[in-house]
Amino acid sequence: MGAPRDIGTFVVWDYVVFAGMLLISAVIGIYYAFAGGGQQTSKDFLMGGRRMTAVPVALSLTASFMSAVTVLGTPSEVYRFGAIFSIFAITYFLVVVLSAEVFLPVFYKLGITSTYEYLELRFNKCVRLCGTILFIVQTILYTGIVIYAPALALNQVTGFDLWGVVVATGVVCTFYCTMGGLKAVIWTDVFQVGIMVAGFTSVIIKAALIQGGISTIINDASNGGRLNFWNFNPNPLQRHTFWTIIIGGTFTWTSIYGVNQSQVQRYISCKSRFQAKLSLYINLLGLWVILVCSVLCGLALYSRYHDCDPWTAKKVSAPDQLMPYLVLDILQDYPGLPGLFVACAYSGTLSTVSSSINALAAVTMEDLVKPRFPSLSEKSLSWLSQGMSVLFGALCIGMAALASLMGALLQGALGGLLAGFAISLWVGIGAQLYPPLPERMMPLRLETHGCNSTYNGTNWMTTTEMPFSTSASQVHNIERTPLMDNWYSLSYLYFSTVGTLVTLFVGMLISLSTGGRKQNIDCRFLLTKEDFLSNFDIFKKKKQVLGYKSHPVEDGGTDNPAFNHIELNGTDQSSKISGTRL
Repeated sequence: MGAPRDIGTFVVWDYVVFAGMLLISAVIGIYYAFAGGGQQTSKDFLMGGRRMTAVPVALSLTASFMSAVTVLGTPSEVYRFGAIFSIFAITYFLVVVLSAEVFLPVFYKLGITSTYEYLELRFNKCVRLCGTILFIVQTILYTGIVIYAPALALNQVTGFDLWGVVVATGVVCTFYCTMGGLKAVIWTDVFQVGIMVAGFTSVIIKAALIQGGISTIINDASNGGRLNFWNFNPNPLQRHTFWTIIIGGTFTWTSIYGVNQSQVQRYISCKSRFQAKLSLYINLLGLWVILVCSVLCGLALYSRYHDCDPWTAKKVSAPDQLMPYLVLDILQDYPGLPGLFVACAYSGTLSTVSSSINALAAVTMEDLVKPRFPSLSEKSLSWLSQGMSVLFGALCIGMAALASLMGALLQGALGGLLAGFAISLWVGIGAQLYPPLPERMMPLRLETHGCNSTYNGTNWMTTTEMPFSTSASQVHNIERTPLMDNWYSLSYLYFSTVGTLVTLFVGMLISLSTGGRKQNIDCRFLLTKEDFLSNFDIFKKKKQVLGYKSHPVEDGGTDNPAFNHIELNGTDQSSKISGTRL
């Protein structure tokens, strides 16, 4: 196996590959700005006309899930804490099943554009408005971090111009979102997920060749204690155990796949409920592929640096710089491949940011603009939707600039909503300000005894502490309190669990004490037995007799009655009545 050497630098071909990725993404936006007559209505712009099919939507869901934070962060998690991260494969399965079988049927049959419309249907306008505002604020904050954090990490290792990349990413993303709407977002995601897999694959193949094969990588990982798949310790303070990943991870990712506007908006844009469900299950395969690639990259990192940890040896200043460091180490003799990996990381950023911009435009139009200006024409709504995309794109770029000045990263019925949000915010900020001690997080051992003393890396970078981190010296110089060592040391995967449970508890308590049980609830707002049995409609299709059907079943699924084309296009009055009844 090859010994570590001085890492390479970016060359012209690397910049060409990265620029090519941005250019193709922009061209896709231009294409969908004019294809099929362009974005004539707000439904075309925000929902793709509700005519999307399963495969592109599935790949889009996968791409949006995997931001640059995932590309850079997951391998370093495996490097530091072991392959127990792969247990997320079970979590993803549970999340997709819950989203497809519990949340999707309700959202799809209601024919809504914004998930927060459901809050008004089920509760009242105040709850809807509160949910919308919280989503807008949280998404702008998160999107700014998604743009800035990987740009900083890649800048420190590759020398990429920090603000040039931040602005280019934000501008290109805003451009194709504004020009092509949801269709452009989905099809650029399809292209970008291919770039991501190619970037990961190039690293895995080259690492395996250098290290002497996948078996060597696995053996090194085993000897270093990285194959720690099964840890059933129930302690909620440990960062990763079987229970924190399964329970905490399921709560965390269900909140994203089940009710988050960015994801829900994609799968309810499908032309039938069958296609929508299929998109989620195909997406599950994509999630597993990305997880396998991420874990293998993490194990390759450990195999390469098991006796000379670049982080401990001060060759990188933060764990999320380890992957770029590995890329410039092992791929320096292949011009263009380091650029491919950077394109891989930024494809994750583009897909996440574009879905966020489109979702922000959708909730703003549906929850804030349309209710107050009901007389606006579809053409006006379409133009306004495009204007909102520009506005939120600019705000996200501005938030990225603000992120460079931040000292901590925010993570994170009406009374229950506010209580859960407050609790999640409290523990999230506390964990950032007073991180758990190593004995709580239980990172695995890293070695430097194999480092060559002449291989110090000082000729290529200036180490700068990540602005979101608190150094170990700061942590140990502060007198630790029981609150820090217990509440703030809670595994990050339980933040969402705690917030959800507090929301449910407080919400039910208030409802029960104010006569909530006396309310009559429309069954459309709940998951019913009919929703479950309709999954088997596909088996009834062959038994149907040819003839007039007021509401045909396409591709084995059930079309959304709110957008029945028979009702919209039929000239016969009876057709409209039949369509309405469905």
